[in-house]
Amino acid sequence: MQTTSLRIQSDPRQPDPPNASGRRLPWAAIAAWILVLLVAVPFAGKLNDVKRDTAVDYLPAGADSTQVARLQEKLPGGDTTDLVLVYHRDGGLTAADRRAADGRVAEVAGRHELVGGGAARAVPSKDGTTVMYPMALTGLKDEKVRAEAVKDVRAELSAHPAGLSVQVAGPGALAADSQEVFASTDGTLMFATAGMVAVLLILTYRSPFLWLVPLVVVGVAAMAAMAIVYALVQGFDLVVTSMSSSIMTVLIFGAGTDYALLIVSRYREELRRHRAPYDAMRRALRGCGPAVLASSGTVAAGLLCLLAADLNSSRGLGPVGAVGVVCALAAMMTLLPAVLVLLGRRVFWPLIPAYGSEPRARRSVFAAMGGAAARRPGLVLLGGTALLGALALGALNMPGDLKQQDTFTDKPESVTAARTLTRAYPGAGTQPISVLTRSPHAAEVLERARGTDGVERAVRGRSGGGWAEIDVFAADAPQSAGELATIHSLRSGLERIDGADALVGGPSAQQLDLKDTNAHDRKIVIPFVLVAVLLILAALLRSLIAPLVLVAAVIAVWGAAMGLGGLVFEPVFGFAGVDPGLPLLSFVFLVALGVDYGIFLMHRMREESLRGAPVAEAALTALRTTGGVIAAAGLVLAATFAVLASLPMVMLVELGFVVAVGVLLDTFLVRTYLVTSASLLLKRRVWWPGPLS
Repeated sequence: MQTTSLRIQSDPRQPDPPNASGRRLPWAAIAAWILVLLVAVPFAGKLNDVKRDTAVDYLPAGADSTQVARLQEKLPGGDTTDLVLVYHRDGGLTAADRRAADGRVAEVAGRHELVGGGAARAVPSKDGTTVMYPMALTGLKDEKVRAEAVKDVRAELSAHPAGLSVQVAGPGALAADSQEVFASTDGTLMFATAGMVAVLLILTYRSPFLWLVPLVVVGVAAMAAMAIVYALVQGFDLVVTSMSSSIMTVLIFGAGTDYALLIVSRYREELRRHRAPYDAMRRALRGCGPAVLASSGTVAAGLLCLLAADLNSSRGLGPVGAVGVVCALAAMMTLLPAVLVLLGRRVFWPLIPAYGSEPRARRSVFAAMGGAAARRPGLVLLGGTALLGALALGALNMPGDLKQQDTFTDKPESVTAARTLTRAYPGAGTQPISVLTRSPHAAEVLERARGTDGVERAVRGRSGGGWAEIDVFAADAPQSAGELATIHSLRSGLERIDGADALVGGPSAQQLDLKDTNAHDRKIVIPFVLVAVLLILAALLRSLIAPLVLVAAVIAVWGAAMGLGGLVFEPVFGFAGVDPGLPLLSFVFLVALGVDYGIFLMHRMREESLRGAPVAEAALTALRTTGGVIAAAGLVLAATFAVLASLPMVMLVELGFVVAVGVLLDTFLVRTYLVTSASLLLKRRVWWPGPLS
């Protein structure tokens, strides 16, 4: 009779035994999250309204160009929208073309408020194919109004003689095109990421129902995160850009799904050992909870280290990304277990883990990999390290810095117009360098600017609030080496005028400051990230050697991923440059996220060692039991970051590529072979100075 009873309880088709705590706590957790959603959803929808994508939001906080942009907002009419109206005919402009262009530009100038109040000046090219009309619109209060003004100008220029090309270039047009591009990315990114995760979960779980549970929970976490970020914007004036919002979405789906994979895998194991799902889940969370907490802690800590950056966009990304990771952790540690416990074993159908059963024996790929590493650990470690080093050499092939007009993967009108200007006005400056100075010194600064090497002309602009604006035009093309040298000369020359407090800004100066500040931020942020990650790992693993092994591994992965980027960005993708923020952001993500898989592996290895297993046996057992989960998690995380490649921004494509490739290298080479080989060689010393050593 007792045997029959046990057989009935072991049958997954039978209902799970009642458990009072197992019912009350899950329902309480679900009720709490429903309340969170009721509060969060209205505010989450408002996040798009508070995103800021002006130049100041991406610039260094203390740079000259940032101060210039802020001062320009306080001048009469506010920040200007600098445009260049470009008329071009391949065979050369006719007299009728010029008359039509002059008349239409005069009409545009009459409909908008321009700096100086006059008509735009025509600047014909030497070859006679092009004429440009620089103009600066003023009196536009915010970026949305400025974008609408650019759209209006383009509509007003739409009528023109056949065969005549009319385009709008300039920083204002580029900003408007950027805003339009970012506005179209939110829905695309969310649906593409969710779809990618859904497909991978279906393939991983091979269940028609189970995949939906983590995906819904991740969606709940995303709603909560967006609401919290909106509250931070309102309460602390946190800067949220479209880039940081996009990366937060990817982080929530990628990291949240990784945590779900680890929890569900451990829960499946425990269901075979415990009759009640509640007991199985409690044991699963007790076993993998510290690893998940440490994993999320490393990511959040690494992101918060970005608060030390001087670059506004990087500093804002830190708390935004950390909020996303913490919300994903909270949902996966509370809501996911509650839903799984209430659904019972049947959610795993058709592969239901019956109580008292043993998992189906099958040949483990990761056991075979571990065996290969165990036979010759020294050779495997040396060969893998040499491979990563060789890949890292590809970074020497990186293209130069990304120019502003090359930031899009497709070519909006502002970019094609800029290229038309480059061809028609070779070596000539087509956009101003903005100089701000104290009004009493304006004449002296203007004279000094005109006498600076590389300056073609300089003219007075607006004045107000004790400041005067001077537009300086370089003799060289925008963002060329000659123009950048002119900016350096202006800064070094004008700072010698006592009391002038002269500042040099404008689009090219902004790009120069971005490059310099990113180099400075790398020296500050990277050490902070390494120290934070090492401290968390040391606390989790009770060791100093194991954390050093894991951190050294992810640094090697980052170098190899950057090297692969150098091999494909220009030759394969056709990118004209690399965003200066790529090295820092990719390092933060790869170190913080890459350590996750090391945590999953080493924590399980430590568990086995605590049970008395020798290091070799513990390492191979950890690889065999967690290898499949780590592989699935790595594929999910790599896929979510790869979704960034679908967006039309070169920076996001480059970041998505480097992180995705780095995660795959980390998952299938470093964790599987190199960390395992290093552990086998170090033996008990891997746990030094903890008691296991």
